[in-house]
Amino acid sequence: MTVKSTPLKKIASALPFFEDADIEKISDDVKTILKSKKLVLGPYTQKFENLFSEYIGTKYGIAVSSATAALEIVLSYCDVKDAEVIVPCNTFIACPNTVLYAGGKPVFADMNPDTFCLDINDVKRKITSKTKVIMVVHLAGLPEPEMDNLAKICKERNIFLMEDCSHAHGAEFNGKKVGSLGIGGCFSFFATKIIPTGTGGMITTDDEKLQEFAEAFRHQGGIGGEGRIEVFDKFGYDFMMSEITAALGINQLQKLEKHLEKRRMIAAQYEKELSKIDGVKCLPNTNPTHSYWKFITVLDKGIDRNKVRSILREQHFIDAGILYPTLCHLQPVYQNLGHKEGECPIAEEVMKHQLTLPVNPFMTEEDVFYVTESLNKVIHQ
Repeated sequence: MTVKSTPLKKIASALPFFEDADIEKISDDVKTILKSKKLVLGPYTQKFENLFSEYIGTKYGIAVSSATAALEIVLSYCDVKDAEVIVPCNTFIACPNTVLYAGGKPVFADMNPDTFCLDINDVKRKITSKTKVIMVVHLAGLPEPEMDNLAKICKERNIFLMEDCSHAHGAEFNGKKVGSLGIGGCFSFFATKIIPTGTGGMITTDDEKLQEFAEAFRHQGGIGGEGRIEVFDKFGYDFMMSEITAALGINQLQKLEKHLEKRRMIAAQYEKELSKIDGVKCLPNTNPTHSYWKFITVLDKGIDRNKVRSILREQHFIDAGILYPTLCHLQPVYQNLGHKEGECPIAEEVMKHQLTLPVNPFMTEEDVFYVTESLNKVIHQ
């Protein structure tokens, strides 16, 4: 199929999707919230927590201000002070940062080049007597393929297994939603995520003690619930979600399955079209429930990835991206702590050639053809 170039139409990597009916409903919810004078920890937050935990398949959901807050709360509950936490090197910097905030030491593990998720052999090498937690990241929407093996290792060694699900709303591993596979699942509702509320996060868990800890921690560590807090038996933060954010989350959760279906259709089209292009490799499609927050490709080593990306963005108005152009351990703040090149050699090499293509609910079949056609032209011009 030949598609005429459409340079005036920008194809974005991520866009919040609110139809007119959504905007009208959310506007009514905001009016209700403002009239109620209840701006935090009210009925919308409780409803969002209940709906989200029910969707994930856990007993509890705890709404918080961000996924960063969610990660720090779970790590604090696991008591990682002066302990080690194994973290993927190719993830958002909030993952290792929150380990430090909770008093622990991040230990960076390399990636499997076929999945971009954890290299389980490197994880095994980096476990020590000080390892308290293994943090998995369901990267770009793919559930960590080694979850069963990681769970077995954690059980044998008395290590907590926690999940960063910020990219993977609705994805499943062996019939269970991500966020229900470890001590706690941490979700992001940032503006670019699959469920966008602007900011916001959620912890999902079956652990009642974690639920109680998280509800206190998000409100300065106090006992008794919002409006009745007079006793503080632990330190905490102001990590609460607003009622308006919860209203946005409820609306977008109701559309999640529809949006996931669209994302998987876009991914299938990409796979079909990219199979015809020399110099571009897609990751193996190992899980049909992949939520495709990003569509990852790897360019051949002889192709200048940065040049390709620049031309796609500037001349074709395609928001091609790079999934973490600087790995966590190579960020200046971590190099200042003694981390250096060579800690995670697979990721250090492969990520130089990685390029992500846009996936958003606005995209049409013609848009996918335009992206792949443009990529082919840029690579082979």
